[in-house]
Order: sequence, then structure tokens, then C-alpha cells
Amino acid sequence: MIQEGDDTARGTCESTPEGPVPVETSLPEAVETAPAAEPEASRLIAEKDAEIKSLIDRLKRLQAEFENYRKRGVREIAFLRERAADDEVCSFLPLFDSLERAMSLYEETKDAGALAVGVEQIFGQFRQILLQKGLRRICAVGERFDPELHEAVASVPSDQEKNVVLEEFSPGYARSGRTLLPSKVAVSLGPVTREKEES
Repeated sequence: MIQEGDDTARGTCESTPEGPVPVETSLPEAVETAPAAEPEASRLIAEKDAEIKSLIDRLKRLQAEFENYRKRGVREIAFLRERAADDEVCSFLPLFDSLERAMSLYEETKDAGALAVGVEQIFGQFRQILLQKGLRRICAVGERFDPELHEAVASVPSDQEKNVVLEEFSPGYARSGRTLLPSKVAVSLGPVTREKEES
């Protein structure tokens, strides 16, 4: 028999007309741990937010650094082009000065012979400058037609083999293995056959 006031039975059961009913004396485990889990989740979210913000800031810095690098590269390329143009102009200034002196002398003396000698000397200087810069004239007449070196402006029948350059209308030039200006040439169509002559 359970006595009233017994500590071992208090809160463990409840009398009803149907009989004693067990009573839960503690909260569910999930209810007890829920308040402790909320601060942990908040901490993780805050850490991820800080990490995302740090990555975004880093990305913005990298983007700004790349843009500055690109602009600096454009400026440097433009500067190098200007310097290269300056060097080319300076290499031809002595020729300009020589030609100017020759023309001034001719205006004073009207000596065509002296002018011709002066122009011939200037032409030699000009040729020497081009050779120093690696420029060479493309061989054309008698060579096989090469579309990398020649530009065919005419094709004519001849005793030569087909695709042999017969005539050069204007010279071509190359430098360091690159064609700067192709030669304008006439190309052989080959000998005329008897069938073509009869037709």
C-alpha cells in the first residue's frame, strides 16, 4: 500500500478512477538540447558570413589589381611602340639632312652632275641602313611562284614551265623570314600545247 507523503512514489504516478497512471518526471531530450544548439548554429552562420565577406573582398582586390596590370601593360606597349618609331625616324634623319644639303647646293650652283653624285651617295647610305635592319629583296624572276613571296598580277603562256615567274613588275621585300611586301609578278602558264594552238 502506498502511503501519502512517500518520497519514492511522489510524482511518479497519479490516481484515477481507472487506477494509477505513470507521470513523466523530466522533459524530452530534444527539448533540453534545443536551446544549446541555437547558439552553435548562430556561431557557424556568423563564421560562414565572415568567410564569404573575406572572399568577396579578396576577389575585389584581385579584380582591381588585374585591371591596373592591364592598363599598365597597355601603356607600356604604347610606350615601346613610340620608342621603336623614334628609333626608326632617327635612323633616317641623316639621309634627310644629306638630301637637304644636296638640294640646297644644287639651288646655289645649278650643277646637275654634283647633284647626281650626291643623290647616288645618299642612295648608298639608304641601302646600307636597310641592310643593317635585316631587309632583303625577294628573288622573283626565274623562281617558282610562291604565294608567300609573290603576288601574281598576270599569267601568260611561255616556253617556261608552269608557275615559273617570268617578269617582276615591282620588287618585294622580306625581313627576318617574314614577307613585308610581296613581289608583283607575271607567272608562266606553261608551253602552249598543239591542241590549244589548233583550237
